[in-house]
Amino acid sequence: MKIPFAQIDAFADRPLTGNPAAVMPLDAWLEDAVLQAIAAENNVSETAFLVATMGDADFELRWFTPAVEVVMCGHATLASGHFVLHDSAATSARFRTRQAGVLTVTRAGAGYALDLPAWVPEPKPLPIIEAATGVTAIETLWHPHRYGVLVLENEAAVRAVTPDFRALAREGDLLTIVTAPGDTTDVVSRAFAPGGGIDEDPVTGSAHAVIAPYWTKRLARDCFTAYQASARGGHLQCQIANDRVILSGQCVTVIEGVFTL
Repeated sequence: MKIPFAQIDAFADRPLTGNPAAVMPLDAWLEDAVLQAIAAENNVSETAFLVATMGDADFELRWFTPAVEVVMCGHATLASGHFVLHDSAATSARFRTRQAGVLTVTRAGAGYALDLPAWVPEPKPLPIIEAATGVTAIETLWHPHRYGVLVLENEAAVRAVTPDFRALAREGDLLTIVTAPGDTTDVVSRAFAPGGGIDEDPVTGSAHAVIAPYWTKRLARDCFTAYQASARGGHLQCQIANDRVILSGQCVTVIEGVFTL
């Protein structure tokens, strides 16, 4: 079996920045174990699998890290939109997902706008996560899809975080987000998911679906600029619209080919 393959840097305006995602269109769904093995072989943050469909969406979409299937992945959805739209006259693409509903990617200037559900975190003590990241947070927040948020004082504190990845991995499939006011953007963050096979995720769309409700309330406005301060780095524009988070960014295709199974 030969499967079309593209590796796309999402939330990136040039190659080798942002977050790489593999995008692979399928004629029909393969067994879950095969999808997981392909994602492990690709060994990028997420592999997005697409199957064309009808009705309320153009494609069904699932995402796998090298270790697990995830409930939502923003950067690989943005990359999937780029894959579908970059040589098309269409202006948007709709993706039906298993737990995040229908997500839409729309052309927006030189890039795309991605529509995600706003997953509002609630205050909750997170002493194990604080200890594993080596910080004392100003606020700690939790979302039941297993997103832990540690709000720090400033960008320098975010950049200085050196997690104990083994300790975080013992908490299972968990995304830990550290965030603070930024120096040159409104908000800065980093995200860690060693239990899902990713020590530090370069740019995480779903993390911003969780922190956007917090930051728009704290900043007292419905939009802000954000930077994820990983080694690769990535810029996002974030906006709250009712119960949705709109993330804007660009994509660059860096590899095109065929995956032989």
